[in-house]
Formats: sequence, C-alpha cells, structure tokens
Amino acid sequence: MFSEFKQFVNQGNAIDLAVGVVIGAAFGKIVNSLVADVIMPVVGLALGRVDFANCFVSLSGESFPTLAAARAAGAPVLAYGAFINNIVEFFVIAFSIFLVVRQVNKMRTTKV
Repeated sequence: MFSEFKQFVNQGNAIDLAVGVVIGAAFGKIVNSLVADVIMPVVGLALGRVDFANCFVSLSGESFPTLAAARAAGAPVLAYGAFINNIVEFFVIAFSIFLVVRQVNKMRTTKV
C-alpha cells in the first residue's frame, strides 16, 4: 500500500493538486482582504458612509448597536452586509479565475 501511495504522489497530479489547494487558500485570503479592506470601504463611502460588515437586521425585534453585540446576546440576525461582502468576494474570485483560464487557453492555442 505504501508503494502505491508513493507512486500516486509521484505521478505529479497529486502534487499539482496540493499546490493548487495551497495557492487557492492563500489567494482566497488575499481576495477576502481586498474586498473587506479596500473595495467595500470605498463602496460604503460612496453610498454615504455605510459599513457593510456591520449591516444587519435583528429578527428578535430588539435593537443592538452592532452585529457583534447582537450575536453576543444570542439574537437571531440577518447579516445582509456580510452576505453582500461574500457576493463581491465571489465575483472577484470568479473573474480572476476567468482571466487565468483565458490566459492558459491562449497559451495552449499558440503552442499547437
């Protein structure tokens, strides 16, 4: 079984996959920071100083000053600001992947 595992790892596909997962995780952190720290503050400022990370609706009817306070109190919340951040993050990642795949496809067609 060890020799089969060694053969599997040495094929290259497993190593490529591992490298892709590690780079993908790191890229996800970079995109998360880009969206949370660069894009959304600018969008929030343009929309009248809206802090999307702290936009929520308390479903219990109680009023809370922040999302963290509502969650600490155990109140059910609809954190639509975090959802908007995640949507923007998804589109940034999807567009980035599109650009990479497009470039790889161009490289493949020019080499043939």
